[in-house]
Amino acid sequence: MGGSSTGSSFLVMTFGESHGPAVGAVIDGVVPGIPFTTEMVAAELDRRRPGRGELVSPRREPDTPEILSGVFDGVTTGHPICILIRNHDANPAEYQAFAKVFRPGHGDQSWLARYGIRDWRGGGRQSGRETAGRVAAGVVAKAVLAPRGVRIRAHVVQIAGISAPGWEDGPVDWAAAAASPVCCADAAASLAMQAAVRQAIEQGDSVGGIVEIVATGVPAGLGDPVFDKLDARLAAALMSIGAVKGVEIGEGFNAARLRGSQMNDQMDAGGCTTNHAGGILGGISNGMPIVCRIAVKPTPGIAEVMDTIDENGEPVEYRRNGRSDPCICIRIVPVAEAMVAIALADSLSSLLSLQDSMQAVRS
Repeated sequence: MGGSSTGSSFLVMTFGESHGPAVGAVIDGVVPGIPFTTEMVAAELDRRRPGRGELVSPRREPDTPEILSGVFDGVTTGHPICILIRNHDANPAEYQAFAKVFRPGHGDQSWLARYGIRDWRGGGRQSGRETAGRVAAGVVAKAVLAPRGVRIRAHVVQIAGISAPGWEDGPVDWAAAAASPVCCADAAASLAMQAAVRQAIEQGDSVGGIVEIVATGVPAGLGDPVFDKLDARLAAALMSIGAVKGVEIGEGFNAARLRGSQMNDQMDAGGCTTNHAGGILGGISNGMPIVCRIAVKPTPGIAEVMDTIDENGEPVEYRRNGRSDPCICIRIVPVAEAMVAIALADSLSSLLSLQDSMQAVRS
């Protein structure tokens, strides 16, 4: 069946449902001796935790992680790491009345078509609640990458059509982004975005936006040249996030409007002098910062009455009766970081295996 795991050397599987007992992740392929603690996981989970402000889902979850295996005395053991996050504010009764109704903008109909059964309790596996496990796994991936100087950070560069400067526009004030209620580093844009989200809340609607992810310190050589290009891996990782409808790397779609003389990254003895390619050429990292952007759709759960059908094809009027975010961008930031970290950790493991094989041949 598949669909809940990713990776070839650094393996991640998430589990659990939105209104079940718990969610979490199992991570395998981690070398022993890497510093890792519950506090590290808790700090990242707190960034995506619902109920921490007026602009996010009102669901109240403490998101306290429990490390069940793979860590001893504050370091990884080399065995599978299992991280459990219990659901404390699950309320499936909110969804009972629409158990047989296909919610507009959700995957209810398509999931039923595939499996012949679906979890109507807030969407089950298709709920954004699943991403808590991704964030936990991302902490492991970041811990694997950190000793090599790799750092992954993300910020919001657009909400409801209101734009803020990105990485290529100048230095990003990451502290300001972390302090912003909408994860935007630009003070003026942050205020305007907050106003737009509040307006959507008042109108019972939702808004989308764009999140930019930047990975610095990435060594050259990650990725493969054909089907497993690093940009393909990153695109797949980011597109696997439920609300993401598009991915750009480097210039992205803007590359279609440029000439070769504008797009090509010229070089000197220090490497590339520009970064239009976003840190990846020929499917392999070139040592420059990797810059990705994701398009995040508006939350489908809105208060407006919408036309739909039930499982028998009969017309039904539907209005949201659960809890949801008015703007997914805000809490998706650590999720996007996690998925980039997972993809890079897997690619790094592959590169190290290749280098070991090459060394064995030479010796």
